[in-house]
This record gives sequence, structure tokens and C-alpha cells, in this order.
Amino acid sequence: MMRRYFPILAVAAIVVATQLVLSATEATYYMTQITMSVFYAMVVVGLCLLMGYAGQASLGHAGFFAIGGYVSAVLCTINLAPYQHSTLIAALRPLGLLHPWKDIYGTDMVSFSSWAGCAAALVLTALIAILIGLPVIRLKGHYLAMATLGFGLIVYRIVIGAKLFGQADGISNVPPFSLGFGLEVNGRAAFRVESYYIAWVVLLGMMLLATQLVHSRVGRALRSIHENEEAAHSLGVNTYRYKLATFVFSAILAAIGGILMTHYNGSIGPSEATVMKSVRYVVIVAVGGMANLWGVMVMGIVLNFLSLRGIFGTYDDAVFAVILIVIMLYAPNGLLRMPPLDRLKTRWTRRTHE
Repeated sequence: MMRRYFPILAVAAIVVATQLVLSATEATYYMTQITMSVFYAMVVVGLCLLMGYAGQASLGHAGFFAIGGYVSAVLCTINLAPYQHSTLIAALRPLGLLHPWKDIYGTDMVSFSSWAGCAAALVLTALIAILIGLPVIRLKGHYLAMATLGFGLIVYRIVIGAKLFGQADGISNVPPFSLGFGLEVNGRAAFRVESYYIAWVVLLGMMLLATQLVHSRVGRALRSIHENEEAAHSLGVNTYRYKLATFVFSAILAAIGGILMTHYNGSIGPSEATVMKSVRYVVIVAVGGMANLWGVMVMGIVLNFLSLRGIFGTYDDAVFAVILIVIMLYAPNGLLRMPPLDRLKTRWTRRTHE
């Protein structure tokens, strides 16, 4: 039982050690890309559950990431000051759902609080995921992938065409996410360390929840669906309900990543909803291993960090495409499950049992 939680403790130790080293060497600017990579990793954790355990392919998770970020951005930047004396605004104020602030020009603004924006974004994401999943989740294989791809394209066209979402310019001047107790997700240099730890706490919380899920009765049902859906159904497993629930859950995790990323950057643009973003998430899941949560998380951090640092340059998308082809040809079970690494893992496991 304790071995199940060892990776969380190991990653937590690495996170603290990394922060101490970067602070000691005055290289805390690396934390910006690491923090952003953590937000993107939240998407692939949910996608790993969907693809690796429920056996459902999705090319639309960038859409859920964008829905979370855009909805929260709209609600947290909308100016309600002209209506602050209305009955509705007066009723919302005592509930703590409104947040007074100043924009970059010093204009007094009254918008929804970050928590209210987050809650609305997650509820809307869940509803959209249910509406999309009800008909789509019945499809299989490339039919499901094409259907989710269509959903992603719809989201992209909406955000790039609607004035509410800033069209091609996106939404900027999004305030930081205030968590209370003086903590906030903020991309400014003074908040690098604070935001770095908040991001990791949220991600490790997701990993703990996902690990518990995988080793529960639900996880066993998902694995049986992945291995043989017809056989699982004949044994009484409600395959449709489990697949739909996993689809919605993975969409919510993606939306959380989008919300935090938007408040961290102070903006969001239509590039977050492109098809290539969804393809990248699938590539990361393939590299980490379809049913390897920790492998997917690690690869999500590493590949996104390299991309954000500009290591791949203008060939960024091409590199991810090449990685996918190579993985499919030579390591279909994931980079971390290649025979040499798998043998090392087997030996280590045997030693811990002795």
C-alpha cells in the first residue's frame, strides 16, 4: 500500500530540491516554464486515464483546456461596475463572488472573483463534456477520435470568431487567481516560487486522486473495458457509464489546467485551442505510456518544458509529430516501458519484495 504513494513523496522531494537549487543559483526564471509545464501536465493526466484505462481516444482535449481558461477569463475581466447598484450585483456582493480591482490603465473594475470564475468554468466544462460524450462515447476507434477532433475544431472557430473571446487577440489583463490566505497564482517574478508550489500541489493532488481511482473498483472496471469491452459488458460492467464518467473527469482536469494557466499568464489566446495542441497531448501520453500515469506526468513536464524554452525552435510541431511516429514504431508501450528500462523496473520491484 505504501509503495503506491512512494512516487508522490519522491516527486515532492525533487520539486523542493529543484526550487532550492534554482533559488541558490539565482536561476528562478526557469520556474516560469516549469510551472506552465505543470499546468499542461494536468491535461495529459486526465487524457491518460481516458486513453490508457478506458481505451477511448480523444483529439479534443485542447478544447476543454480552452473552455476552462476562456470562461474564467471572461468572468474575471468583465466590467460590472456600471451595474454595481443593481439588485443582482447587490445580492452577489455579500457572497464574496465579486472582486474589485484596477486594470492596467487604472480604471476601477468590478468582476467576478477567481473562485466564481473557476466554478462556472468547471460546471460549464462538465456540462459540455456530458453533452458531447453522450452521443460520441458510443463510437469506437478512429470514429471517436474524429468526433472529438470535430469538437476541438468547433471550439477553436468559436474563440477565434467571437468578440466575447477577443477573437484572434484572445483575452488579456486577466487578474491573478487569488486562493485566499495571501496565496495567489501569479506570473510575476515576485510570485514565481509561490506559484511553482501551488501548481505542483494541485498536480500531485490530481495524481493522488488518479492513483486511488486506478487501484479502486472503478479502475478495475476501466481496465476490463480497455482489454475487452464486450467481455466486460457481459460480466455486468456498465461500460457506457464508466466511459462517459472518465471522459467528463478528464475534461474537468483539462479545464483546471486551462484556468490556472490563464490566470498565471494573465491572458489566453486561440492557440490554446488548436488541433496541434490536442495532438501534442496525445503524443505525450504515447511517450509516457498509455496506462502509466507517472510516466505520462514526467513526459508532460519534460517535453512541455523543452518546448516552452524554445529548444525545438520553429520546428516545434514537427518535432512532436516525429516523436509520435518514432514511439509508435519502436516503443508502442511508451518510452519509459522500453525493454531495458522495464527490466530495471522489474529488478527493483523484486528487490523491494525481498
